[in-house]
Amino acid sequence: MFDPKKLLDDLLGSQIPGTSGTVRDKAGQAVQMAKDNPLAAGALAAVLLGTGTGRQVTGAAVKLGGLAAIGGLAYKAYQNYKAGNAPEQAPAAGEPELLPPPKDTAFHPSQAPQGEDEFTLTLVRAMISAAKADGHVDDEERRKIAGKVSLAGIGADAEKFLMAELESPLDLDTLVAGAKTDAQKLELYTASRLTIDPDTRAERGYLDLLAGRLGLPDALVDHVEATVSAAKVPAAGGTSPNPRW
Repeated sequence: MFDPKKLLDDLLGSQIPGTSGTVRDKAGQAVQMAKDNPLAAGALAAVLLGTGTGRQVTGAAVKLGGLAAIGGLAYKAYQNYKAGNAPEQAPAAGEPELLPPPKDTAFHPSQAPQGEDEFTLTLVRAMISAAKADGHVDDEERRKIAGKVSLAGIGADAEKFLMAELESPLDLDTLVAGAKTDAQKLELYTASRLTIDPDTRAERGYLDLLAGRLGLPDALVDHVEATVSAAKVPAAGGTSPNPRW
């Protein structure tokens, strides 16, 4: 069995074996490598998620680890919402501070009623569902991804899980049911929004539908949008609209 938390870290920006950078640091390079030499590209996030609009999660989120980063972003958005603050209109200058959620809150991983590993898998599923929102992952794309994932060093069980999720039809009922608390619902949406920058109607429509199914107030969603946007910075080498391949 694979480690769900390590897989989530890989998706958000863990170290790529054999390099000194993170997945997100190398995402733009990996996409170009995939074009020039399909066998050379092994960056997991670039393979699965592309580089979107050329933005990556900041180093602060990567250092925390995927589960704590998502929880920290969701908690920050919730705190701003409850305080009645106006959502930020632009990313903060420099790298914004990001802290893990406090241990005594429902946003902390240890508070997950279904257990950390199970909820982590739900977050990974949410990210993959978001990545498929624009309908880009067709049979040919899946074959390309399968070849690249095998080079990412994540292990056979994790590979099998990822490919099964990519091949599965969207099941919003099961995905939403995987969030057992209000905090987890917000984290699920946060993970989905981290995965994509909704610059297509399909992606924006998916996030709006997800927020509605999760029962998130519009004002709270606005705070997530602002918080996630502030936690993303331009990614070197990833500036084209949808450069998956």
